Amino acid sequence: MTRFSLPARRALAAIPATAVLVLLPTVAYAHVTVNPDTTAAESYASLAFRVPTESDTASTEKLVVDLPTDTPFLSVTPRSLPGWDVEVEVAELDEPFEVEGATVDEAPVRVTWTAQKGNEVPPHEYQEFAVRVGALPAEGTDVVLPAHQTYTDGSVVDWDDLAGDDGKEPEAPAPVFTTTAAEGDGHGGAAHAEAGSDGAAAATDEPAVDPVGRWLGAAGIVVGAVGIGAALVTRRRAA
Repeated sequence: MTRFSLPARRALAAIPATAVLVLLPTVAYAHVTVNPDTTAAESYASLAFRVPTESDTASTEKLVVDLPTDTPFLSVTPRSLPGWDVEVEVAELDEPFEVEGATVDEAPVRVTWTAQKGNEVPPHEYQEFAVRVGALPAEGTDVVLPAHQTYTDGSVVDWDDLAGDDGKEPEAPAPVFTTTAAEGDGHGGAAHAEAGSDGAAAATDEPAVDPVGRWLGAAGIVVGAVGIGAALVTRRRAA
């Protein structure tokens, strides 16, 4: 029977504790989030909304995302999602604004995805809804995108809370990101928006930063290192 050295046994004993830590962060990420492929001001961005179904008995059948009206997007193009209907609502703005000498008094204000029968998001699964928007507002702007999730049992979850002054995460936080400095002359994002016929796909094809995945990767490295160390000990004793 293969025997492990004391350091190897200690490393193996630590693995279950690590596994527990791996599972803990998932609780904090069980809400609707937005993942932009760029946050550069004046750019066009692909936004991927990740929507989990948290109910044990009902499925997600509808998602409504409110778009900013104080810094509106002049262009909104949703990506086609099989089994779902999508609609972009345009409305008049409370305060018109100037763009290159022209007055703009209306803009996209809402995007709605509705599942066709049989395509709802089942319990404990998630779906990503992608849309291409632009141009992003000035550097340092918080782009707040309240989301409203409707379940097949008629219940609605409004993901529209903002963090308070205490810095604590609210119970149902709104998807939000903050714009950063413009790239180059500020028009690089617009050029990027035209690169390829499926620009919105970039939001979902690009791997998201996943803290849980990082924990799992670290645990795998530990297991691999223990295995190598055990093999070396065995070979030395056999010699």
